[in-house]
Formats: sequence, structure tokens, C-alpha cells
Amino acid sequence: MKRKLVFGIALLSSMALYTSAQDSPASVLSKLEEGDSTEILSTVSSSEVDSIIKSSKVSKSDTTRIKFGKRAIIIVENGDDTNVEFKDYDWKKGSGDFDEPFSKHKKKTGFDPHWAGVEIGINGLMNSDHSTTLKGDAAFLDLNMGKSINFNINFLEYGIPLTKKSVGLVTGMGIEFNNFRFSNDITLNEVNGVIGADSSYINGGISLSKTKLATTYLNIPLLMEFQVPAGSHKIFISGGIVGGLKLGSHTKVVYDKGGDKQKDKNRSDFNLATLRYGFHARVGYRFLKLYATYYPVALFEKDKGPEVYPFNVGIVLLDF
Repeated sequence: MKRKLVFGIALLSSMALYTSAQDSPASVLSKLEEGDSTEILSTVSSSEVDSIIKSSKVSKSDTTRIKFGKRAIIIVENGDDTNVEFKDYDWKKGSGDFDEPFSKHKKKTGFDPHWAGVEIGINGLMNSDHSTTLKGDAAFLDLNMGKSINFNINFLEYGIPLTKKSVGLVTGMGIEFNNFRFSNDITLNEVNGVIGADSSYINGGISLSKTKLATTYLNIPLLMEFQVPAGSHKIFISGGIVGGLKLGSHTKVVYDKGGDKQKDKNRSDFNLATLRYGFHARVGYRFLKLYATYYPVALFEKDKGPEVYPFNVGIVLLDF
């Protein structure tokens, strides 16, 4: 029974792997039939696939191991019983003794960064006193924070280990989408080079059901990450800076006019900071991962709009 299985597997393998090698399938099977201990070792240069077929007789049972790369087929015949197992294995380099056992392939447990993924959170604005209560010339920017959504797609990450498993630098790229939902019935308008409130809708008797500012930034982080316990990735804490390049911005207002829903969208620069940086922190335990960012660079360019500073906090929906 075992010999039939060996011949069958060897025939299928040799037909796939040895067509460009010196030995034909017939000669491979001929070598197998020469005795109870048989070795075949060849390299197919075109695909760099190694095939090792090993047979050994141990007391009352016969064991045959067939390896292709990191896959192994183990056939054990004990009396009238024959067992076949398929496993992932690494063949240990040794002295060439084919009684040397196989060793299980171990999962990589090195430094694995936590940046890439999909995130969602909320946006906010602070004044120079780090208060979310905006006053004076910034009062018109008061936000409905529950509807001011921050959405991030971090599509690239790279980890630079500083220790073998637990500490490293993290960088990558991501796209940040921000919605600042205004609580007042205004939109933005530039007058004499300065951003202010446009109250033309409410002055015209039009009530707005939605009004917001939307921005899009390309982000590049540089973070220091710590993992506890080392290599397990169950708990991680990271912090550092995130640099941003503005890709686009627009305002959007939604209102009802004559029973019809109307939408006005205005794409403009709005004197928003083109380049910015922020302080970023991340923490996670198993599947729960949180993030927060505060930007000490004002939302608008200096003297071209109210002095307010954006921030966001949120949760990681999906990491990859």
C-alpha cells in the first residue's frame, strides 16, 4: 500500500518537475524500486524547486517523507495500517544523513509595524488656548463634531527594527479625508484675501440642512513603536510626527428650494495650509486599535483666516 502511494506521488511529482532535468520519470521510479532506503535529490533550475524523497525503515513501521520546497508528505505504514499526512516543513541542513528529522516551519515573529489600514474618527478644531470653544473671529467655524468625520486609508507601511522584535521605526503613506461639519448655517467665503463666513444663504431665507468643509491630504508618518510582550504584537504603543501635503479641498451646502433638494459645491484653495505636520499617537491591544493626531500648524495660512488648529481621534476598522 505504502509503495503504491510513493510510486503514485513520485510519478506525479517527477512528471511535473523532472521534464527538464537529466532523469526521466521512468528512471526516478527505477531508483525508488532499488530498496527500502532511497534518496533522490535534484534541482530544477528553471523553477528552483527542490524535490527530496526519503524512505526509512524504523523497527516495525516504514516511514517515507517526500518534500517539495516547504511542503512535506509523510507516509507511515505500520502493519496493515497506512497513514498519509500533508504538512508545512523546513528541511534542516545537516550532514546529509537522511534519518535526520524534519522540523516544523515557524511563523515569523519579528518586528511588525502598525500603520497600514482603514480608520474612521471625528475631527475637531481648537483655538490657540487649546479650547474647542471657538470665540471671536473664529466663532463661525463652530463644528458639529459628531458629524465631522475623519476617514483614513493608510495604504503603505514599512518597519525599521531597532531591536529584534519589540522596538522599531515606522513609516509609510496614507490618504486622509476630513469633513468639518459646521453647526451654523454658513459656508466659507474669501474677502480681500481673508477667509470669513458667507451668510448669504440664511440672509436669503434659505435654511441649510448640511454645510461643511472637506479636505484631502497625503500623509507620511515617522513613528517610534514599542510592542509588549516582544514579538507577540498583542499590545503596541507608537508616537511621532505625520507630515501632510494638501491634495484638494471644497465646501458643500445642501438645502431645500421649492421642495427640491439642492447641492452647491465649491472647489477652492480656501487659504488652507498646503504643507503641515502633526503629532500622532497610536495604541492597540489585539483587535482594538486607536489613533489621535493634533496639528500645531493652523488650518488656514497665517493672517488669511481664523487661527484654529485641527485634531482627530478615531479607531482602526481594518489593518493590513
